[in-house]
Amino acid sequence: MTDADASNHPESGMGAGDLVRVSIDRMAHGGEGIGTVEGRVVFVSGAFPGDTVEACVLKVKKSFARAAALRVLEPSELRGESSRCAAAEHGAGCCDFAALTPQAELRLKEAVLRDQLSRIAGLTVDNLAVRSLEPQRHWRTRTRLGVDERGRAGVRRAGSHELVTEAACAQPVAGLTDGLVGPDARRFRPGAEVVAVRGDDGRRHVVETRRASRGRRTERIEKIVEGDREVTHTVDGHAFSFPVTAFWQAHRRAPEAYSQRIREWLAEALGGGDKAGVGWDLYGGVGLFVPPLAAALGEGARVYSVDASHAATASPQECLAPYDVVVRGSRVERCLGTLPAPRAVVLDPPRTGAGAEVVRGIAQAAPEAVVHIGCDPATFARDLRAWVDGGYRVGAMELINAFPGTHHCEVLALLLPGRAAGVK
Repeated sequence: MTDADASNHPESGMGAGDLVRVSIDRMAHGGEGIGTVEGRVVFVSGAFPGDTVEACVLKVKKSFARAAALRVLEPSELRGESSRCAAAEHGAGCCDFAALTPQAELRLKEAVLRDQLSRIAGLTVDNLAVRSLEPQRHWRTRTRLGVDERGRAGVRRAGSHELVTEAACAQPVAGLTDGLVGPDARRFRPGAEVVAVRGDDGRRHVVETRRASRGRRTERIEKIVEGDREVTHTVDGHAFSFPVTAFWQAHRRAPEAYSQRIREWLAEALGGGDKAGVGWDLYGGVGLFVPPLAAALGEGARVYSVDASHAATASPQECLAPYDVVVRGSRVERCLGTLPAPRAVVLDPPRTGAGAEVVRGIAQAAPEAVVHIGCDPATFARDLRAWVDGGYRVGAMELINAFPGTHHCEVLALLLPGRAAGVK
């Protein structure tokens, strides 16, 4: 029976377009609240544990349904007094957790992560640290906007390709979208994407690119609207300059926070000494994690930084000149077999995760310590399962709320050789 058949089948007791009253019990991965209606599990966008909402049914399958909250009948105590994002108030999908208090947001993200680790990886993590990065608003140093047929820029409406152009999102740092989004904003080429970035020197850079297909990043700059082609960010005294379309951590405090944790964890795991050896910086982008990786390995270390992005790897970073670093412009899975065995590895894969093939390849090289960074609890848990199967255990783990107001989070794990007791 197809989704359409299930939606209109009289035996289903529920059909697309129906209005239902749902009490939300818990949170699902992906930012939906979970409740039950007539014994059927319903995933409801825009609803949180403790809410009772009126929702419109969008899709019905045999074992569950999906719906969108229309009205909050009884609000959860997790909600704040008002939304933290004007664009979300107009229906944008940018800040789906904007109605929550910051404390409630962090608790829900921890609960979702623990659920994914249990169900997908078969792990119960006792040494999980949790923290948020400040600020909670105006934290994003780069944003990518769509452009509609009238040339107006904005963020996507929740569950739609349509744009919200009348109000700006609360994520970008102050002034980043001024004059780009709103009733009196400038116009752009219809169908383009606009990338706006603010560097550490305070300068704003705005470029037009072609619209990327879903899940992909367009790096080619079609037009410079304001500023320059490159932006500069400084972390721990290292000034990285790169094209505005290249990847960089979104939260302005994230590069420093992640670098510090990598340096601390690896230095402790490797135990110092005089055998520097080799490090792998996988999905390394412009080389942000080369300095902390090299520092943990010690004097004389050689770091191989691998990334498929031409924008990130085409030009050497002057700030990395003091280090013995070899940059490889390649997909990670194609490159692993060509690298010398490492003592330590850092990997920061995209939202889709590294995958079993990459994890297996790293594990077979037998590093003494690995720091794995993941920005999706489900794919992170899947990768963690592959690490356990490859003979590694969790030495430390930290959930960092680096995407305030959204259901996203970052998770860092220190992985060490050896199997933990009690792992399924």
